[in-house]
Amino acid sequence: MVETNVHHPTDIHLLLDAIRKTIEECARLSRTYQLTGWRQYSFNIRQFKKQYHIVRNLTHSTSKDKQKKRTRKEERRKEYFKYVIMAETYHMRVESNLEQLQKLALSPMELLLLREYMGYAKKLMGQIIRRVLMNETIPHHEKIFSIFQPHTEWISKGKAGVPVELGLRVNIIEDHHRFILHHQVMRRQTDDKVAVKIVEETKKRFPDLAVVSWDKGAHSQQNQLDLKELLDLVVLPKKGGLTEAERQRESSPEFKLLRRQHSAVESAINALEVHGLDQCPDHGIHGFERYVALAVVAKNIHRLGTVLRDQEKERQRRKRGPYKKAA
Repeated sequence: MVETNVHHPTDIHLLLDAIRKTIEECARLSRTYQLTGWRQYSFNIRQFKKQYHIVRNLTHSTSKDKQKKRTRKEERRKEYFKYVIMAETYHMRVESNLEQLQKLALSPMELLLLREYMGYAKKLMGQIIRRVLMNETIPHHEKIFSIFQPHTEWISKGKAGVPVELGLRVNIIEDHHRFILHHQVMRRQTDDKVAVKIVEETKKRFPDLAVVSWDKGAHSQQNQLDLKELLDLVVLPKKGGLTEAERQRESSPEFKLLRRQHSAVESAINALEVHGLDQCPDHGIHGFERYVALAVVAKNIHRLGTVLRDQEKERQRRKRGPYKKAA
């Protein structure tokens, strides 16, 4: 899993980002094409940010007094409503400027960024109204985690200390010499969805690939069948209860030996993280994929250097001969 460089994604903070960028982009275009109305755009952003801080600092009442809790809740709803109204006001002002810009026959590419930020702002305003004013739970698939890195996903790790991370999953295949043969950036996918595909692509480059070890996350009944056709031995533990035949398969010496070697790939993941892949500073999905690919190449070069160094040490040791202890 590779993290993207984003702040914690609350809907009110994301709306602040969307409105701020909408105003800045509209002001830039207005200045370029000599349109009026945004001379005080910096002041507008500051005013909106003040309301954001008011909303952000609101907390739920911990009082047991029902009247106080009700009053606190109404206060929160009032400030949230004011925040959304301010956002809608700026959004409508930008829409009127957008009509003027369209009359100037600007190319769609010049307005693309502005339209993108406006779309995010509209969506986030709707979600805040649904969540706060209508007490609705926003479905996970509708949520936005970054307007600058829209490919970012909320990944539940289930591990102590790091329960969730923001980024994308990356699947790698490493050989017994600890070189990474292939990798895949997974967008809204899990291991069980890419297991067969990544083996097929790896075998095209390395036809001698005969055995691959996975953890339980890649298991599905169909994967077990498809991988058997591609590999001599599939080391893929099954989730849940085992039949007698499955228990015998997973208890075989060869399966257990290769299963224990699976932990070596964890060191490759750790090496990638240590050498810069823990967090991706590049923007956009293409920048993310490029950064991951370069990190894999760097890891392989690093490993190659280690192999060559060890070979040189062994060559020098043989050349000098064994040391003898002095009497």
